[in-house]
Amino acid sequence: MKTGLIFDMDGTLWDSSANVAASWNEKVKELGYERPEITQQDIMSIMGLTMDRIADIIFADLGKEERMELLEKCCGHENEFLRIHGGVLYPELEETFIRLREKYPLYIVSNCQSGYIEAFLEYYGFGKYFDDIECYGNNLRPKGENIALLAGRNGLEKAYYIGDIQGDHDAAVQAGCGFIHAAYGFGTIEQEVPELEKFSDLPELLDTIV
Repeated sequence: MKTGLIFDMDGTLWDSSANVAASWNEKVKELGYERPEITQQDIMSIMGLTMDRIADIIFADLGKEERMELLEKCCGHENEFLRIHGGVLYPELEETFIRLREKYPLYIVSNCQSGYIEAFLEYYGFGKYFDDIECYGNNLRPKGENIALLAGRNGLEKAYYIGDIQGDHDAAVQAGCGFIHAAYGFGTIEQEVPELEKFSDLPELLDTIV
């Protein structure tokens, strides 16, 4: 049976919130907007949401078309910024990828814009560990559909989605796969599910549930 591990990004593999906020503030200022500074906490509060919902929250005072145009420009600059500056990785990430690859193919599905996952993989040289990726920005599909899409095209008979917020759990259920909570991340889960206190515990946890 082909079993794969599919990862969320923010709050699971890294925390890019400080540099995302910095990049957005640069772009907003460059475009001539006079508005309150976007904080790291602002970014952390919307991570995991689809891009249309993020625009509605962060740029709520703008018209629908203008807020989406501004978000698109901010996200494009964000990708370039992260390719140069990276983010904050959770401890022992690469070492754990190496261990996991001995037994499982690895994948990423996120609600992010196109290019965001690629920026992460390119900055750290992690592309060699992952067989496939998918995101909201590529096809405007919600996370549950993209998890199922990726699992199907890679022939996964069983899959676990590793994420940190309730929406990740709900997407995994929608996709018909198992869920593991990255409890060190940004959110909590209402249901009782396997939990990771730190990323490096994942290989041992999988030994008990797969």
